Amino acid sequence: MSEMNSAAVETAAPHRYTAAMAADIEARWQDFWDAEGTYEAPNPSGDLAGDPDVVARPKKFIMDMFPYPSGAGLHVGHPLGYIATDVFARHQRMTGHNVLHTLGFDAFGLPAEQYAVQTGTHPRVSTEANIENMKAQLRRLGLGHDKRRSFATIDPDYYKWTQWIFLQIFNSWYDQEARRARPIAELVAQFESGERPVPGTTRAWSELTANERADVLGEYRLAYASDAPVNWCPGLGTVLANEEVTADGRSERGNYPVFKAKLRQWNMRITAYADRLLDDLDALDWPEAIKLQQRNWIGRSEGARVDFAVGDDAITVFTTRQDTLFGATYMVLAPEHELVEKIVPAAWPEGTHEVWTGGHATPAEAVDAYRKQAASKSDVERQAEAKDKTGVFTGAYAVNPVSGDRVPVFIADYVLMGYGTGAIMAVPAHDSRDFAFARAFELPMRCVVEPSDGRGTDPSVWDDAFDSYDAKIVNSANDEVSLDGLGVVEAKARITDWLMARGIGEGTVNFRLRDWLFSRQRYWGEPFPIVYDEDGVAHALPESMLPLELPEVEDYSPRTFDPDDADTQPETPLSRNEDWVNVTLDLGDGPKKYRRETNTMPNWAGSCWYELRYLDPHNDAKLVDPAIEQYWMGPREGQPHGGVDLYVGGAEHAVLHLLYARFWSKVLYDLGHVSSAEPFHKLYNQGMIQAFVYRDARGIAVPAAEVEERDGAFWYQGEKVSRVLGKMGKSLKNAVTPDEICAEYGADTLRLYEMAMGPLDVSRPWDTRAVVGQYRLLQRLWRNIVDESTGEVTVVDTEPDEETLRALHKAIDGVGQDMAAMRFNTAIAKVTELNNHLTKTGAPLSRSVAERLVLLVAPLAPHIAEELWRRLGHTESVVHQDFPVADPAYVVDETVTCVVQIKGKVKARLEVSPSITDADLETLALADEGVVAALGGAGIRKVIVRAPKLVNIVPA
Repeated sequence: MSEMNSAAVETAAPHRYTAAMAADIEARWQDFWDAEGTYEAPNPSGDLAGDPDVVARPKKFIMDMFPYPSGAGLHVGHPLGYIATDVFARHQRMTGHNVLHTLGFDAFGLPAEQYAVQTGTHPRVSTEANIENMKAQLRRLGLGHDKRRSFATIDPDYYKWTQWIFLQIFNSWYDQEARRARPIAELVAQFESGERPVPGTTRAWSELTANERADVLGEYRLAYASDAPVNWCPGLGTVLANEEVTADGRSERGNYPVFKAKLRQWNMRITAYADRLLDDLDALDWPEAIKLQQRNWIGRSEGARVDFAVGDDAITVFTTRQDTLFGATYMVLAPEHELVEKIVPAAWPEGTHEVWTGGHATPAEAVDAYRKQAASKSDVERQAEAKDKTGVFTGAYAVNPVSGDRVPVFIADYVLMGYGTGAIMAVPAHDSRDFAFARAFELPMRCVVEPSDGRGTDPSVWDDAFDSYDAKIVNSANDEVSLDGLGVVEAKARITDWLMARGIGEGTVNFRLRDWLFSRQRYWGEPFPIVYDEDGVAHALPESMLPLELPEVEDYSPRTFDPDDADTQPETPLSRNEDWVNVTLDLGDGPKKYRRETNTMPNWAGSCWYELRYLDPHNDAKLVDPAIEQYWMGPREGQPHGGVDLYVGGAEHAVLHLLYARFWSKVLYDLGHVSSAEPFHKLYNQGMIQAFVYRDARGIAVPAAEVEERDGAFWYQGEKVSRVLGKMGKSLKNAVTPDEICAEYGADTLRLYEMAMGPLDVSRPWDTRAVVGQYRLLQRLWRNIVDESTGEVTVVDTEPDEETLRALHKAIDGVGQDMAAMRFNTAIAKVTELNNHLTKTGAPLSRSVAERLVLLVAPLAPHIAEELWRRLGHTESVVHQDFPVADPAYVVDETVTCVVQIKGKVKARLEVSPSITDADLETLALADEGVVAALGGAGIRKVIVRAPKLVNIVPA
């Protein structure tokens, strides 16, 4: 529309709903909601206690996944989930719930630190500026958050409790018999009394030194420091958890190479909870795909642990096929396995096969060279089925415990330290990877599972391995035990009993899950509340010393290295602040010198428990008031583990965040700090808003807004460019900001468009040109209630006609069901249909219709709904009004057309009640004049009735 035409319209219709009017309405009501505390949810007690009548309502705790406040700000893809939870929360308020909905900020982590390194700006300064910008952008969307409950993880009064939780975990152990965490003091008491023997020694607890006691307890603590294989990323200067390493062995952030190294790091003993983390998934209302990812990551498998003697040592393997032990003809250790260096001899044994040596003069040279080669590969690369099998003989032999045969011990990269024991017994006749390795290294094979495909029992002539659970065991007997002729299940049980009786094995359960690496060599994270005495023993800081605040440092960057240099070691920024690191403290036994931990916690720490802080955000005495936690998150019917009622976020957090948060919840539950054993009862994964990416001939992204479409092709500055659908982002030059759309159409239009684009859980492409459709819906809604020329409300106090009542109540019924099920796109379609019906009548709206129309729209477009509600004469906010209830009499159609067929041809159409019975409908159809005439006196063999819409008559 030209400026002249636009001006003419404004003159003729000065009260039309325009972007300028929307901006005015939206700003006014956002100010009003803030001033009135419209979205404040009362707690049952404490400083946020409120109206007991509201507290008495059923509660709904609705959450979005923690946003990270990026310096780039939001694009229109980011608020999709926030708008959805807001619409749902508004509907829940209107259907009689006390709704807690708020939003905080996950603000520690790498981006702010990297920005600080580049610019010299303190991470807190840039992060807080980003938070303020994001708050302004989110406020403009009209999100109904209880702002009293918001916080950032970088607030010391927040991370005080993150540190406190770490200490609860540090001061706990997992009692396998009780299946729960218990205070470490209870374990110490058992050692002191002699009730529990001290492992690894015959000495009493009182006879151990402080260091020895610390070492014993470190084997039990749920948070512990250990020398362990880690993912070392020289390019980032930090170690990474398994979950932060991509499938191709690079860092998720920065895409740097990641190497295996051995360092002393803090770990969380999440593996102690593996069974419970698996079992409790069943009662959660989560997408099955997410549950499956968690189950696969935890990776439970039943089998046996078996010891293979190697000189004075033993290699322990975990196998799920202990029935095939007699077929083990060689062993493989992961290159990182701790036994490798102990068992490697000085020279190759006599008769060593040349292909086993890798061309090296000694076993030590061969092993060293192969280890370096393996360290540069990702776990996924190492396990790839299609690749050539590589490895090298260690020079050592083990003894097969059932056959007594000497079997060579190799190292190979297809065996990982991250699964089982880091060692396997290789049964090449019945495992495809072992078969390929055996062929490559000319190793013997022994058939112990009788093939059912007629190939015979000589593996040397086979093309591949044979494996089946539905087969008999053969060639598997010694002087003491025979498995021959048994099925797999029976053979497993018999050999396990035999192994246990001789003390060389036992039946066991194994998990893929590894303990959570919890140290980062970064500055911008929570400091550990741990100090070390002069003997190196770790001590927990008392609660009175929390929070341990992050000190100022001049240089924020960890020492980074050549990304490809694996022979490097971390150096943390905090270690450079000697005045902070070296302290004299009184921990209860007089002033002593200590050294602080100079690693920081990972960025996942703060998001492991933030749902609890939303409940009781100002509590300085407790993590959370038990009564408040019980009210909002406690177990109840349908939610046996308790938790948040609705948690919305991206599927990319399937393992990392969700698994970690579940673990922390279970520890806090075991220790009696919370009543909810699970943090999130219902999880919903929203889709992604995508955008077209345009690239020039060099593959460089060009600004999407400047691309022209001509003759079915796309052009940028005279050059033809390609177009693909992908992510939206600043780097791809296709980002559209919510600010742009709000300025052009208003926030309510943006909210409607994002909700109307398609099902919430499906990704969909952004199309700025389509936004106008929802803008016009709001203009028609406005015009149905307000005169565009005078600004006067045009509703009348007469009763609506029956057709309008039916349209209204059908919309109420459908929209209510859709809102409750988060089908916002179809809810908007029903509102649009009703609004169009009302527009077409041309008559002024009945007040009762207009008011219910506004209430239907209120969760979706709250600003215009609030404005129209006030113009209709109400003084209370629309936010807390009751959602309309449909009258069933108007929801059901008054009559339905029933088709009557004879021999498949329509002979009559009857107008009948939707609730008519099959018997009544049959009687009515057979009495119809047209049907009687068509039958012509012929008999009837069969009548098929499908009330209320079909009768099919089959003549005799």
